[in-house]
Amino acid sequence: VYLCLLCSQTRTIFTSSSSPQMPGSSGTTQSMKKTIGHRGVETTTGETTYKKTTSSALKGAIQLGITHTVGSLSQKAERDVLMQDFVVVESIFFPSEGSNLTPAHHYSDFRFKTYAPIAFRYFRELFGIRPDDYLYSLCNDSLIELSNPGASGSLFYVSSDDEFIIKTVQHKEAEFLQKLLPGYFMNINQNKRTLLPKFYGLYCVQAGGKNIRIVVMNNLLPRIIPMHLKYDLKGSTYKRRASPKEREKAVPIHKDLDFIEDLPDGLLLEADNYNALCKTIQRDCLLLQSFKIMDYSLLMGIHNMDQASRARERSRGNSGDSGGSEGAVTPDQRRPQVQKSLYCTAMESIQGEARGKGALDSEDHMGGIPSRNAKGERLLIYIGIIDILQSYRFIKKLEHSWKALVHDGDTVSVHRPGFYADRFQQFMCNTVFKRIPQQRRHGQRDKNTFSSSTADVVAAGVHIRFLNAAPSSGVQLGRPDLVPRTPPVGENPSDYEANLSTSSLGSTGVGATSPPIR
Repeated sequence: VYLCLLCSQTRTIFTSSSSPQMPGSSGTTQSMKKTIGHRGVETTTGETTYKKTTSSALKGAIQLGITHTVGSLSQKAERDVLMQDFVVVESIFFPSEGSNLTPAHHYSDFRFKTYAPIAFRYFRELFGIRPDDYLYSLCNDSLIELSNPGASGSLFYVSSDDEFIIKTVQHKEAEFLQKLLPGYFMNINQNKRTLLPKFYGLYCVQAGGKNIRIVVMNNLLPRIIPMHLKYDLKGSTYKRRASPKEREKAVPIHKDLDFIEDLPDGLLLEADNYNALCKTIQRDCLLLQSFKIMDYSLLMGIHNMDQASRARERSRGNSGDSGGSEGAVTPDQRRPQVQKSLYCTAMESIQGEARGKGALDSEDHMGGIPSRNAKGERLLIYIGIIDILQSYRFIKKLEHSWKALVHDGDTVSVHRPGFYADRFQQFMCNTVFKRIPQQRRHGQRDKNTFSSSTADVVAAGVHIRFLNAAPSSGVQLGRPDLVPRTPPVGENPSDYEANLSTSSLGSTGVGATSPPIR
């Protein structure tokens, strides 16, 4: 096991430190910074490269390819999706001088492949995305490259209207998504409200002898809304802190242990939204477990409405408090246009027919889930489950076995899918999200209400015992880095079962009904 992991790590280090050469250039090895995976930056121009292809050339090839494939797809008659549609791959060659089917362009010759075009067209229709809207969003204006892509070595682009994210994926991830499509199709067809990524297209750009695979997804964190806090949460505690380099960024992406320190009382939600959110997380985790998927995360962005109001008041030169902005969202906070795609905001993704009542209700939540922190400040939460294209393959089993020998196996992020799903649910619905206590419903501000003791939390009806949860209370002795286990709930568990109804999972191999929540 040790030798296999050592070889894997050595190969990763070698790949990360190598400097791919740009096509048609000499001595580029010295002109490239250290790369992360296939992503690098040319020191002379500052332009990002991916597999020897510059970012500008890749963006141009993506837009040319999507324009052609959506146009040709519109000429095909509407029909039901067949099983063979999931394995269809269409290919078109784009010479720089142009052809009878493609326009001339100033990039190098490339080939563009479209995977399962009929199936993905149906996915887009399910979410209310019309072909002309899809084409306009992705191809009308230049794609915007995100400057904070993370440590995965992938490139991220966002459409100019903030609707879609384009991400480069590895060969194994694209291959896994292709295998996932039939089950994904069945689940989306039966349940459109989900926190799982919404895949709208899978493509491949062949340029310079390399295959660059990309996937088009929904955008979880709209750029027009400032995020005061960002978190990447797995429910794991082993080394789950933001690195010093990450903390230097303007809005760093924190991790699990950072969240426990920053927000020990969690994020407080109205009962309807809390129940809907936990129900959606439970169903999504059950689906991921059925596909043997693990190591996924909950990406969260938090917009503090009160902090934003104070910042606006300061910018206008007004002194004193901002008492005139109670509840309502000012016009400059709103999105410039109504979102075209359905079920794509955080509020629409959970099964929340009730959109936050009482003190948390406002004129426009901009798609965020209304919440409060322990100080009583109004928050908007934007969430979604990301990185689901990681199956529990052989190398992941080796990685978990090695880490479990050195550290507590229950705290590492890599784990078998069943355990990972249960731990993920418990952490999200017990530590991250909590139900607003009854006495806090209508804006009463009693500082003694927000006690971090387990008794207060249980009395508020926050804790839910998920599948196979071992009942124990408090932080485990000698291990302050462990998340407190879920205490037993002794109050009317049937209330929670009523809120967490069953749902069919289609052809995923799981039974037609979800197991009840204890």
